[in-house]
Amino acid sequence: MRQEVRRVREIVLARSEFRGYSGRAKMVGGAAALGAAALMHFEVVPRTTEAHLRVWGMVCAFTVLANYGAVAYWFLKESQGERDWMKLSTMLDPLPSLVVGGILTLALLGHGQHDLLFGTWMCIYGLVHTVHRTSLPPPIYAIGPYYVICGSVCLLLPGTIFLNPWPMGIVFFVGELLCGLLIVRARR
Repeated sequence: MRQEVRRVREIVLARSEFRGYSGRAKMVGGAAALGAAALMHFEVVPRTTEAHLRVWGMVCAFTVLANYGAVAYWFLKESQGERDWMKLSTMLDPLPSLVVGGILTLALLGHGQHDLLFGTWMCIYGLVHTVHRTSLPPPIYAIGPYYVICGSVCLLLPGTIFLNPWPMGIVFFVGELLCGLLIVRARR
């Protein structure tokens, strides 16, 4: 029993000490979303659903690599004695929300409802932020509801179309910029 209690304490302590997310990586991800929106707006990218999906997929892949790369760098930079795999357990928290987001994306695309993707993605990403409320600086929790509110507006507002990249680009730029700034500020 004591060992179980000790292990739970270790997990809670490891999660509360998670400092692997990079404010800079978050801001770069937001800039990537805004840059992608500009490329699509000025038709550097063909104005088709397939082309826009590819670009948003590349933005997603880029931001995942940037953020998880920053976590890997942080973890490997830790001294051998401080490197604890339990500190990385907080990285698993958003997986259920992300899996549901992937399923909803496939379902919406399968039913030709691509205009609902931005709102769905924003709401899912808002949920991803809220699961980190205990492992990231407290002000970052407010970013989750920001994404959910923006996503709800996109879902409920008539006239939101997938081929207008600005709602996605602006919402993610502002959200990731704020999140990045809050992380940088909390580390100082």
